[in-house]
Amino acid sequence: MNCVERPTEPTFRAGDVVHLTRAASVQFVRAIVVRVIRELTDRHVYHGWAWIEGYELSPRGTAVAKRGLFVMPAGVRWLSRAPVSVPPGPARARPARRRPAASHR
Repeated sequence: MNCVERPTEPTFRAGDVVHLTRAASVQFVRAIVVRVIRELTDRHVYHGWAWIEGYELSPRGTAVAKRGLFVMPAGVRWLSRAPVSVPPGPARARPARRRPAASHR
């Protein structure tokens, strides 16, 4: 197996909630649910794998541990996807407020 450069477009987005089992990596003897912080795209990985940073969630949905995880995206089950952020368009200029002219006496 050779390490290859991954495309710069990440598979995971901040806010994704994923269920990780042995299908994602053999390290998950016990399945866990993770809220993704970010995908670490600057690391060299084997083809079909990804490094992610995230918070392991309790059954109540609260973060219990911050984790760095090596996973196969093909084996990940997405429970919810974070909305795609839309880059802001050009700023619209606000019309200038007009004040009544001061009267001079």
